[in-house]
Amino acid sequence: MAPVKAEELVAFAPREQYDGVDFCITSPPPWLTTVLLAFQHYLVMLGTTVIVATILVPLMGGGHVEKAIVVQTILFLAGINTLLQVHFGTRLPAVMGASYAYIYPAVAIILSPRFAIIIDPFERFVYTMRSLQGALIIAGVFQAVIGFFGIWRIFIRFLSPLAAVPFVTLSALGLFYFAFPGVAKCIEVGLPALILLLLFTEYAAHFFARGSFLFGRCAVLVTVLVVWIYAEILTAAGAYRERSIVTQFSCRADRSGLIGGAPWVRFPYPFQWGYPIFFVDDCFVMIAASFVSLIESTGTLIAVTRYAGATFCPPSVFARGVGWQGISTILNGMCGALTGTVASVENSGLLALTRVGSRRVIKISALFMIFFSLFGKFGAIIASIPLPIFSALYCVLFAYSAAAGLCFLQYCNLNTLRTKFILSISLFLGLSIPQYFREYEVFYVFGPVHTHSPAFNVIVNVIFSSPATVAAILAYLLDCTHTYWDGLVWKDRGFHWWEKFKSYRHDPRSEEFYSLPYGLSKYFPSF
Repeated sequence: MAPVKAEELVAFAPREQYDGVDFCITSPPPWLTTVLLAFQHYLVMLGTTVIVATILVPLMGGGHVEKAIVVQTILFLAGINTLLQVHFGTRLPAVMGASYAYIYPAVAIILSPRFAIIIDPFERFVYTMRSLQGALIIAGVFQAVIGFFGIWRIFIRFLSPLAAVPFVTLSALGLFYFAFPGVAKCIEVGLPALILLLLFTEYAAHFFARGSFLFGRCAVLVTVLVVWIYAEILTAAGAYRERSIVTQFSCRADRSGLIGGAPWVRFPYPFQWGYPIFFVDDCFVMIAASFVSLIESTGTLIAVTRYAGATFCPPSVFARGVGWQGISTILNGMCGALTGTVASVENSGLLALTRVGSRRVIKISALFMIFFSLFGKFGAIIASIPLPIFSALYCVLFAYSAAAGLCFLQYCNLNTLRTKFILSISLFLGLSIPQYFREYEVFYVFGPVHTHSPAFNVIVNVIFSSPATVAAILAYLLDCTHTYWDGLVWKDRGFHWWEKFKSYRHDPRSEEFYSLPYGLSKYFPSF
């Protein structure tokens, strides 16, 4: 092997925009490709929707009918909220779906002693739903105030690439317990899905069928179809007849209860379960969850900017998006969607997997969500896909989304101890502290913080159970305080790479990517 030449020993040049996508945010693919990719985005976000409903509805006292209606409501509002975010929010190609951050406070509200006296399961379901609705509406107001009053703009204005790396990475990496642990619940279904997806996307698309549309763009759709048919065959053959109830629920393709419970046609509407109930403690714990979802949404949206081939999102645009996220959470509360809204991590990973970051694809995907939510039986058939298949998809999609955070290391000086310290301590404690909170709760049923105020206990446990939130707090505070006054630190943390994007007017590409449609930028200017 010939010796390496000196001119070859040059580091890779940092890039403000990721050029590995075939279609960026403003360049739509052909219509057939657009429709198939949009359906894939709809398919991917279904997993989180069904998981949230499966966890919360039975605890509330609901049955298959209530679960099916809740899934329809979440889907309908996800479509509406996605269209709002794509048109009037950040304008990034991000799907706005259900949030895992709200599960902990929702469970705390559902298990409140004040509902223990209600004997009838359906009556208990309605009362808990109305309490969740009231808390979500207040949480949405909190988010809207944070966004529209420009408070979140201040946070983004001082954010550097160094501080962004940990919490963008952990916005996806912190969800690891929804990935392979879900695959392991039915290894004979989940593991083939994971292997096939890897074979199709990383080998077939590059070696066996180079440039193939089927494997390069539609690998998720092909994987789900193949493994779903395989799961149906196992179910029909009686492979799980003698297995435990838990295994049957995870593996069988006929145990979701959604097909039988879903109505043929139903239009979700505000206050469909009754008027909301506002309880002070419930509102505070939901506000804590909404703060966590803001952190996680910000991390995911930064990842989306990368995979959409766009520049860094200006602070005023981020604040606008957070404000509309608050509006979306209010809509969720009004209609009974159980949780607030958040930018979908799995869909951001799908942008990278398909190499298509087009805004039009996400718009069509939102229409799929609305259509299948209105015609419940058709949507229920697709939503009855075994959950381990979705978990297998998450193993790849979450990894892609986490990798977007690591991309920002190219702007930082990795040869300084300050950079190493901030990265290592925020990543390490961002994983370690939430893991401690989760393990403590598994062993002792309640979290590490158990004062005489149940609401305060839930607030602390919600915040410190989120890896992205812990990492964001640590990285942001350390980056803004540790030897901040040193002149070289400004370049070491990569701040100069994003400085021109901190004002909307300083870079012409911001107008191209983030300006409001229909001439609304004249009336609602960005700064």
